[in-house]
Amino acid sequence: MAGWYELDKSSDGQFYFVLKAGNAEVILTSERYSTRTAAENGIASVQHNSPDEARYERKTASDGRYHFNLKAANHQVIGSSQLYASQAAREAGITSVKGNGPSTTIKDRTAV
Repeated sequence: MAGWYELDKSSDGQFYFVLKAGNAEVILTSERYSTRTAAENGIASVQHNSPDEARYERKTASDGRYHFNLKAANHQVIGSSQLYASQAAREAGITSVKGNGPSTTIKDRTAV
């Protein structure tokens, strides 16, 4: 099963999205957006940029765990990963975002 996006609204009224893999695991989380349109534009940016290896910034957290950011062409962070215990797990996360990011399925959870 292919991945999908879930568009949601936080308790403070801001919009955000997550990208889920086919197994329903969250593989990328967006920043908060003040408008729904801005969040939808963020999804479009992930769809466009996720296949491009050059858009991934690999990072190490202060506790030694690994994570990554997906960046747009203007170097703005579009989404961030969870923390991983190993570099190999982080690379598997990037591979999953590359494969699932182009998905056009968006589940709107803002009215739930």
